[in-house]
Amino acid sequence: MQADGLATSGAQRELAQLRAQWDDEVEAAARSADYRERAVAYRAIGQFRFRQKLELLRRGLEDESPAARGSALLSLELLSRDGPGPVNAVRPLLHGLVNADDNDAVRRLAMVSLRNGSPQRDTLVLLQGLAEDDEQGRELRATAASVAAALKKKADVTR
Repeated sequence: MQADGLATSGAQRELAQLRAQWDDEVEAAARSADYRERAVAYRAIGQFRFRQKLELLRRGLEDESPAARGSALLSLELLSRDGPGPVNAVRPLLHGLVNADDNDAVRRLAMVSLRNGSPQRDTLVLLQGLAEDDEQGRELRATAASVAAALKKKADVTR
């Protein structure tokens, strides 16, 4: 998408113009009855680097559609690459998704998002517990172990 290319290249002025042009459409799509439109809107928030839309993303994390929740998680992960603030702001929601979402792909995406947050003890305990839980699927356990290891490494560096 054009917005992602502008953000990646650092063309802030052009990206801001594009944000202004699409702001209302993204808001409207996020409120659509069609889960596909909501999913596209939540994904666009990350591509546009719409930091002002974090509250909208929060709603996306609670959406009834796994596709919309997944898109919101992809955007959250993207927005949190520059700092842990976006992840830290929704950590309880992410823990809920990791622990109990009905969709394993959403659970794994929530774990990947947590990787960009601060290495908090409750997150490490949750992820390590899932990594060691034989009742969880192989991919879910592997993702939990990988993210827990990355957060532990981050915690060790900051000490």
